[in-house]
Amino acid sequence: MPCTTLLVGKKASYDGSTMIARNDDSPSGSYMPKKYVVVKPEQIPEIYKSVISHVEIPLMKDPALKSCAVQMTAMPNAVEGEGIWAACGVNHHNVAMTATETIAVNERVLGADPLVEYDKEKDIPGGIGEEDIVALVLPFIKTAREGALRLGELLKTYGTYESNAIAFSDKDEIWWLETLGGHHWMAVRVPDDSYVNMPNQLGIDFFDFGDAYGEQKQYLCSDDLREFMNRHHLDVSFHEEGEEDWINPRKVFGTHTDADHVYNTPRAWYMGRYFNKEDYKWDGPDADFRPDSDDIPWCMVPDKKITVEDVKYVLSSHFQGTPFDPYLSRGKKDMAGAFRSIGINRNDFLSILQIRPNYSEEEKMPEYMRTVQWVA
Repeated sequence: MPCTTLLVGKKASYDGSTMIARNDDSPSGSYMPKKYVVVKPEQIPEIYKSVISHVEIPLMKDPALKSCAVQMTAMPNAVEGEGIWAACGVNHHNVAMTATETIAVNERVLGADPLVEYDKEKDIPGGIGEEDIVALVLPFIKTAREGALRLGELLKTYGTYESNAIAFSDKDEIWWLETLGGHHWMAVRVPDDSYVNMPNQLGIDFFDFGDAYGEQKQYLCSDDLREFMNRHHLDVSFHEEGEEDWINPRKVFGTHTDADHVYNTPRAWYMGRYFNKEDYKWDGPDADFRPDSDDIPWCMVPDKKITVEDVKYVLSSHFQGTPFDPYLSRGKKDMAGAFRSIGINRNDFLSILQIRPNYSEEEKMPEYMRTVQWVA
């Protein structure tokens, strides 16, 4: 499912909020209407059954999950038949989630850990996917970190039939998880002073195994991810002596195809161009980053603090102010519409989940008012 994600750390936002935002898009040539709902614990099934993969997962039948289940919001499909596709929401503990950003991993990774697909002839269930993830995780977590860990356990146990990335947030932290093949995953805590721009490709460009296998302050992953990577010779990076604990996941697990340079990297380029006008040159033959650059940073400190209006503007944008605007009405038009833009006619909805801080001791945020879910 094509989408675009933007994450904003609390020190990068205008008021100290964390913000996770995403365009939920339909595939080319179609459009899925969505609806806004509130899901109460008594509406959660004892056993969850996926429509697409036929996998069955105990929820309220598990006493531990039943005891911690809470109310949440969601944006599921308005048309029945393909499953829930809850898409995004916030729960009673003011933990937010958006799922998913469809990504891609390379063939070597998929050869080593294939996707878990439903076998119709033998009636063998597949793994979990975008249809399922929010419903399986959001009612049962109290922090963003817990969200990454719960989803990681589900991936380990059931696997997935597609490659996805998922954001979790609370008032203090944002965590970003990317699936790697059928059962593996990694997650990174977004730096507080930074924003993250994510089109439909694997995005994380630095991962520290020392922390992930140690204190886990900023990095989490599958228990065997480093061993899996080494066993299948997936790391194609050159390392200096003493640097073996870190990798660039884009080089190890990601894709750098011709299609990426038309469909994905231009969207990251436009978001960076908007938020970091002063730090880098984005246009012309001597640009630091171009629409087809594979090395646009996953996270950056913006030129100025980011507002809700900034997030909405960028996620609705169509490369205006550039030669690539598909609606260009004057000047040279030979590159108009050359790249897939962010705002398109098959955006199902845009949601920003803003979790606000306590602005002062005198102005403490009531818990029931802490999160604002913006929807367009």
